[in-house]
Amino acid sequence: MKKLFSAVILLALIAAPAFAAPGNADNGKKVYEKRCLMCHGDEGDGAGPGAERLNPPPRDFSEALYKIKTTGADDPVPNDDDLYRMIRDGMPGTAMPGWADVLKEQEMWDLVLYLKTFAELEDEKPEDQLDYGTQVASSPESIEKGKKLFHDGDRCSECHGQEGKGDAIKRLKDDAGARTWPRNLTKPWTFRASNAPKDVFTRITVGIPGTQMPTFADEKSKKKLSIEERWHVANYVQSLAKTDKTIRAENTVVKAEKLEGALPTSPDDAAWAGAQTTTFAMVPQIIAKPRFFKAANDSITVQALYNDTEVAFLLEWDDRTKSIPGDEAAAKIADPKMAADAVALQWPVLPIDGLEKPYFVAGDATKPVNIWKWSAGTTKSPAKIELSNGQGLDKLEARDAKENGLSAIGSYKNGTWRVVVKRPLKTSDKDIDIQFEEGRFTPIALAAWDGSNSEKARSYTLTTWYWVLLKPPTSAKPIISGVIVALLIFGLLGWWARNAGRREG
Repeated sequence: MKKLFSAVILLALIAAPAFAAPGNADNGKKVYEKRCLMCHGDEGDGAGPGAERLNPPPRDFSEALYKIKTTGADDPVPNDDDLYRMIRDGMPGTAMPGWADVLKEQEMWDLVLYLKTFAELEDEKPEDQLDYGTQVASSPESIEKGKKLFHDGDRCSECHGQEGKGDAIKRLKDDAGARTWPRNLTKPWTFRASNAPKDVFTRITVGIPGTQMPTFADEKSKKKLSIEERWHVANYVQSLAKTDKTIRAENTVVKAEKLEGALPTSPDDAAWAGAQTTTFAMVPQIIAKPRFFKAANDSITVQALYNDTEVAFLLEWDDRTKSIPGDEAAAKIADPKMAADAVALQWPVLPIDGLEKPYFVAGDATKPVNIWKWSAGTTKSPAKIELSNGQGLDKLEARDAKENGLSAIGSYKNGTWRVVVKRPLKTSDKDIDIQFEEGRFTPIALAAWDGSNSEKARSYTLTTWYWVLLKPPTSAKPIISGVIVALLIFGLLGWWARNAGRREG
């Protein structure tokens, strides 16, 4: 009983929030100069040596604009717990890491106090605490009410899009003039706090200071929401999370199911519903010069199907804009020098020996790669699929995709690109083309370009190597064989038991 009681107490302590401890600004300064200065700068103004490579830029503490806080919208002073939480947990989707495994608890509280000195708030206490009222539990009814409020008068969909993917219809900047994009609400892992209803309610109520995200508790606003309405919207936002598109470290293999008959050519074909989805993280290309740091794409989802002669891949990734150079509407939202959106698959040309693969950035001299690159095109030229062989970024050889049997078709809707790429399993050029075989693990790497983010050439996001497996179809033979073996074993056991009984008799 004592052990059980101790275990309960331990769990309670682990789950309990940290209690604010008195901070020491002098100690906080030492921690800041060692851990924070490179991004946030000497003066706490967000102008550290590494700031120009970060998107979004580091927080400017001197302006007292704390984006993630639980005090009133008009109260510039955050709760100490707000700052502590950001230090401890970090801010997903940014370069701000969590420091819980590096800093001691007291060091984090010291840092909280020191950060407030940049805006001379160290002696100030918040005057307006958030009123959460009575939380409305999530339910189909609440979610439906929240959906209606979300879309009424484009209250939220004006920026967050019809499906919550952040595909805004206008260009946005924060108070400092930096380019900003609305949150993609279907990707909960990018929320700066979390997508729990209480955190979403807080953002809806307070807004995000310094950005275009307003408070919806303002009595003077035509878009004002009551406390109950804010809970409904929070429940709806949480429901938008695409759990089937979540990045999972254990998912490293794209498993292709075998079909009888023709493979789908359209991204909307019902056949894709039977294909397993695998989502991979994407990171900026910072290996080769010019290095690219401010990426927009952060994940890509892959599905695959094959038959006796071909293999097809469905690539799906969220992109807030349909970037087609020459399109005036796209140009209004895009950054200068807009390029076409694009996506690429990369394969080793030759079967790999063991686990040694080609260099994942366009291959190398001894281990070349095939690159299949689809581009959305421009207003003057249609979308196209290109084929090249690579032995490094400086040695890419263009080839004829049509002669290779390579084809692709893409579609864009509500903030998402979906592109189908097909090719025969085998080609006549075995020395320069990947050859697909049923039951064999084949390395795959992916890349994507967001044209509205001025991404082209070496400015893009990419994955490391993963795997594709053309799954052999399930056969009844192993099952039948297993049944036969089991029957033989049971028969032998019965024969042995009968003989043993006779001997004993």
